[in-house]
Amino acid sequence: QVQLVESGGGLVQAGGSLRLSCVASGIIFSNLNPMGWYRQAPGKQRELVAGITGGSATNYADSVNGRFTISADNAKNTMYLQMNNLKPEDTAIYYCNGQLFQGAFWGIKNYWGQGTQVTVSS
Repeated sequence: QVQLVESGGGLVQAGGSLRLSCVASGIIFSNLNPMGWYRQAPGKQRELVAGITGGSATNYADSVNGRFTISADNAKNTMYLQMNNLKPEDTAIYYCNGQLFQGAFWGIKNYWGQGTQVTVSS
């Protein structure tokens, strides 16, 4: 059974930093490709914050570019999101996502973590 478990969320003041972790189990970590961090604020749709493909190619939402860094460590089955210079508008539940390509017939399966709350106070 594939599981993604996030940790590292919490309450931080504006300008502070947090590092989120997402540990995958039940699957060969490198088979989850791409992987990404999403967030959902109250009353808003879930949005992509940062993505990583092939373990190295990264992309970021404009709102976090230059402040957040996504990375992955295959040896630890873990994806990270380093968040610096946090702003109140970064407050949301952050979710880990990994996609598994199951072949041309079955297509892509999405796996999600349970989410971790990040709250940034002003």
